[in-house]
Amino acid sequence: MIHAEISVYPIGTSETSVSFYIAKGIEAIQNIKEIKYEINPMGTVLESESIDKIYEASKTIMEVVHNLGVNRVEIILKIDSRKDKQVKMEDKVESIKKHFR
Repeated sequence: MIHAEISVYPIGTSETSVSFYIAKGIEAIQNIKEIKYEINPMGTVLESESIDKIYEASKTIMEVVHNLGVNRVEIILKIDSRKDKQVKMEDKVESIKKHFR
């Protein structure tokens, strides 16, 4: 299973808020098969069996933001690929939570 955290930074917009651009980027990947995603306050976590799907989603998000009139888009992509067992996003969170008091 491959997990990736993507953070998108539209640069040079007329507003300090970029939530509109982020929302449109995420909206564009909703129909990509084999991609699951979860947004959080600092980025979006992608989940797939295929690194190509992770790259496809990242490229789609970037292109959508550019197509909204943003001339510069910074993308930070962090990838975690695990082959020894299948671990879903929820499993990772639960693994951490079990150590809470």
